Formats: sequence, structure tokens, C-alpha cells
Amino acid sequence: MYPGIWAERFPDKPAAVHAVTGERLTYAELNDRSNQLAQLMWAEGLRAGDHAAIFMENHLGFFEVVWAALRSGLYITTINRHLTGEEAAYILDNCEARVLVTSSYLGEVAEELTSLAPRCTRWLMTGGDPTPGYENYAEAITDYPATPLIDEPAGQFMLYSSGTTGRPKGILRPLTGNKVDEDSGLVGALQSALWDFDENSIYLSPAPLYHSAPIGFCTATQALGGTVIMMPRFDEIGALKAIEEHHVTHSQWVPTMFTRMLKQPVEDRSGFDLSSHRVAIHAAAPCPAGIKQQMFDWWGPIIYEYYGATELNGFTHTTPQEWLAHPGTVGKAIIGTIHICDDTGNGLPNGKSGLIYFELPEMPFEYLKDSEKTRDAQHPDHNNWSTLGDVGYLDDDGFLYLTDRASFMIISGGVNIYPQEIEDVLILHPKVADVAVVGVPNEEMGEEVKAVIQAAEGLVADDALATELLEYAREHIAHYKCPKSLDFMEQLPRLPTGKLYKRIIKDAYWGKTDSRIV
Repeated sequence: MYPGIWAERFPDKPAAVHAVTGERLTYAELNDRSNQLAQLMWAEGLRAGDHAAIFMENHLGFFEVVWAALRSGLYITTINRHLTGEEAAYILDNCEARVLVTSSYLGEVAEELTSLAPRCTRWLMTGGDPTPGYENYAEAITDYPATPLIDEPAGQFMLYSSGTTGRPKGILRPLTGNKVDEDSGLVGALQSALWDFDENSIYLSPAPLYHSAPIGFCTATQALGGTVIMMPRFDEIGALKAIEEHHVTHSQWVPTMFTRMLKQPVEDRSGFDLSSHRVAIHAAAPCPAGIKQQMFDWWGPIIYEYYGATELNGFTHTTPQEWLAHPGTVGKAIIGTIHICDDTGNGLPNGKSGLIYFELPEMPFEYLKDSEKTRDAQHPDHNNWSTLGDVGYLDDDGFLYLTDRASFMIISGGVNIYPQEIEDVLILHPKVADVAVVGVPNEEMGEEVKAVIQAAEGLVADDALATELLEYAREHIAHYKCPKSLDFMEQLPRLPTGKLYKRIIKDAYWGKTDSRIV
């Protein structure tokens, strides 16, 4: 199903509601506007398999742009709105998007993109007077009819996941070949089967829409005819108000949100009517067992968890009852078969930690224009087994537990941050001889970014230098990825081969434990 069906059945029903302002986007409006943009992109020459992109804050217009692509057979790339112009332009150019929709809210950064992404031919901006180089989005689509394209093949998300070797990598999955009205997609199928989503569901989305899980769940909710309650940004008390005011039935969170809500004074977070709330889902990072137990005590046994990735190379799931019987698990595999292997690819017994592989009938994705990284994600002997570098173990009942991060990836507040990208920027500073970026414990965020610097010879490693380097990082890297603190080492530990022995650095902050999960 898709918005066109629901626009016929209940045109005035809200497909999405702004949680703060109350502004509504009805199914009729979503259907008409996504049709108009689809017609514009068709006139621009885009055909099934081509690419479009969106660079926008949480805004109701986000949904019409995404659905325009999904009902045109296009790949749609959502670009993190916190990126710098240079970072956003890399993704825009790499995915070869020919149409970009952004907003005047991001006008200053958006202005940089037009000269950095020559493959893009149509630049559209919502809200206010457009930045030079952009057309007014609302005016541009009014030139096109609100009727569907003659052919509506199902499109697909093509999102980016930062790599441990620096630049983000595009995750390319094949188009299904289905028509957009033939099914609700994999996420919609999971929503129906696991969490009882349907046309009566009211789904609270407190997270940024450019992330894979929020936009995937929101569009799947709309494919099923439900209503999305979109928060412009997460707010602890605001989320509780939204559940009460909009009679939310379903929601999705990252563990940091749980922590922040629990840290609010009891008198501030109590007294809300949460009786409509039947299913709270969380993912993106393992939830500390103590935090999850407190959430059960507060909300009751309505908290479900899954483990998966943008690559959709496998998927685990656990119900509240299963988690309470197996504390700390991220669930059993419901997509793919899990194999735990050592560094050489040999299988390991239950209870022994190793690299997590998911086996599927065939490799479900590739990294755009990077066959080497694609091959690195595959088992050395089985091309249909793939890994993202996470480490964990299975118990005798088949439940999976995570015990380490993927290739030193930092997960801060549910957001994946990869150190190499930050290291590549800092090493360019003339006063830096060597650098390592690691995740260090943070009770609220799970982890925070720490830079460890070997200063250039002859320099004094003092507070003034640390301040200078942190300011330099903020000029070149999106702020959410910037180091929160910086330490100095006289000599970073490198092997004779030149490889950085980062584990020694991490252990100085974490201690040698069996888990990196706070």
C-alpha cells in the first residue's frame, strides 16, 4: 500500500502531524504534492534507478519528497542536516542525485552545495526566499499536475553509513521490481508482523528523519495508513506530552532518550496519560540493562528491541518477555541465520564472542562504487554471509548478545560516529604529529568522542593547544562528530607495520572488561 490508496479512502486523515505546532499533512495533500514532485522529476528526465536527495531538518515536507521518489522508482538519499557543506556535497555528488530538495533553514550550508555537486541539475528550496542557485519548491511543483505517473515502480532508500576508512559509503540495495502499491516493503511487513501496526496506528517519531530507522518506520507507517507524530527534535517532557495529546500507540527510541527521560524529576515526568501507548521499540545501540529495567518499571512490559543496520543484511528481535528472561540480549534472528566466527572465519561455539555474520540467500547490498568495501563485508568463504564488524555471542537458546563495537565505531546517543573521518581532519593540522579518536564512557550518551593527540615535535602539549585543535575540528567537521575532549600522549602506540594499536588507547579509558557497553 502507499499514500495514493489512503488518499482515496480517507483524504482528510493526517498522514503526519507536527508534534509541537499541530500542523497537519493529510493523505490527500501528501498524495497530491508527492505526485507533483514526481511529475517534475519525470520531466527532468529521471527514470527508475536514478537518484534524488533531500537535505532538510524535520519538516512535514520531508514526507512528500521521499514519497515522490518512492512512487517513481527512484533511489532517495537523505543527507544528515548537521553536516558541513563539504561533507553534504560529497554525499550529494557521490550518489549522483540529479534533484535536491532542501530548506531555507539550511540556506547557508545549502548555498555551498551548488558549486560542489555538478551532477545535480535541479535545486529546490522550501520556505521563504530561496538561496541563490535554488528555486522556490512550492512554486516549482505547481507547474505540474497532481496526478500519478502512468507507471509507478517502487523506489528505494539509498542511505549513507560512515566508513572506518573515512568517507561515508552509500548502501545500495536492488530495486524490488514491484509497483509501489503492491506491498508495504520490508519495514512495513515487520511492523505488521511484530508490532501490530495498521491503519489505526499513531506512531511517535522523536528522532531525526535523515536516519534510516526513523524515516523507514515513518514511511512504512504511512504505507499502512497510520499517522506519524513528528517531533522537530527530541525533548524529554515534550515526548510524554505528545504521547498523551495525540493518543500515540507506537513509538521508537534510542537508549539515550530513555536515560534522559528517566533523569527528569519524577514530579515532572509523572502524571501523563500514557494508556494509549502499546508498543515502544528501541534500537541503534544496546540499552544498559539497568536503564531498560527502569523503563519496564515505568511503562510496563511494552518495550521491544531489535538489532539491525541500514544495510538490512540481517535482523534480530526480542519481545519484553524474552528480554526479561534473557537480560541484555538483542534478540533472536528473524531475518538471516547468525554465525559467530573468529578472525579467520572459523565458526565459534555458543557463549564465545566473535564476529557476527548474517547468512541470507544472496548478498543483500553493495557499497556504492566500492567493491573492495563490499568484499570486506563478506565472509572469506561465503559470499552470502555478511558482517558489519560487530562482535557478540549466541547463548544456547539462540539469543544474540553484543559485546563490542564495530571496528571501534563510536555510538553516541544512538548515532554512529566513525573515528577515521575525524582523524583524517585532525592529522592535517600542522601541530599534530599523530592522532587517534576513540569512544570513551559517557553515562548519558553511552559514549562520547575523545581525541588523543601526539603533538608535533618541539611543541608544548598544553590547554591552549588543545583549545586550538578543538576549534579547528569544529570548523571542518559536523559538530555532533567533533571531539568533546582532547588528551595528549607523548607517543601513540603503533606496531612496526605502522598500524595504530588503538585497543591500548581505548583500554586506558574503559579498562579491560568483557563489554564496551556502558
